[in-house]
Amino acid sequence: MYQRLPNWVLGFHGSDKDTVDAILNDPKKHLNSSANVHDWLGDGIYFWENDPARALQFSKERMRWKGIVDKEPKVIGAIIDLGLCLNLFEQPALNELAVAYEDLEFDFQIMEKNLPVNSEPGRIWARDLDCAVIDTLHVLREREGLPRYDSVRSSFQEGAAAFPGTEFRKKNHIQIAVRSTSCIKGYFLPRE
Repeated sequence: MYQRLPNWVLGFHGSDKDTVDAILNDPKKHLNSSANVHDWLGDGIYFWENDPARALQFSKERMRWKGIVDKEPKVIGAIIDLGLCLNLFEQPALNELAVAYEDLEFDFQIMEKNLPVNSEPGRIWARDLDCAVIDTLHVLREREGLPRYDSVRSSFQEGAAAFPGTEFRKKNHIQIAVRSTSCIKGYFLPRE
C-alpha cells in the first residue's frame, strides 16, 4: 500500500559525451539497462539520486579503471517517477529482502552449492550476493502474482570514513535502479 512513492526524483547517470548527446537528441533512446551478476540492486538503469557530482566522479573513475582515454566523461540527468518501488529504507521492503535471502539460501542448499558472495570490504563493486537476493525477490513476487517493482532504491556506503570514528563515508549516496523505462519521464543536461 505504501510502496508507491508519489513524487519524482532527479537521478544522475555518469556516462560519456557521445552517449549523453545521443540520448538527449533522440526522445526514443534510453540509457542501457545493466544486468551484471554483481549489480547490487539487480537489473536496471542505475542513477545517483540528486548527486550529479558523484555521477561525474564515477564516470571518470570507470574510464580510468577501463583504460578509456578517447571519450569525454559526462553526466545526464533524468526525471524519474519511482512508481512501485522496492525502497530499502522501509521495513516491509527489508522484510521482503530477508524472505528472498532465505529462499535463495534454501535453493542453494538443495543444489549443494555455495551462495554467491559479495566482495570483501574495499572492493565494493562485486555485489553478487546482493544481486542474487534482489533477483530472487523479483522472481518470488512474480510467482505470487504480485505486481513487478518499477524501481529499487537504497543507500550505499562507500569510501573512506568522513572523519575518525564515524560510519559516514566520503562517497555515501542513494542509488536507484530503474527497472521500467516508463518511469523515466525525461532526460536533461544538468547545469555545472
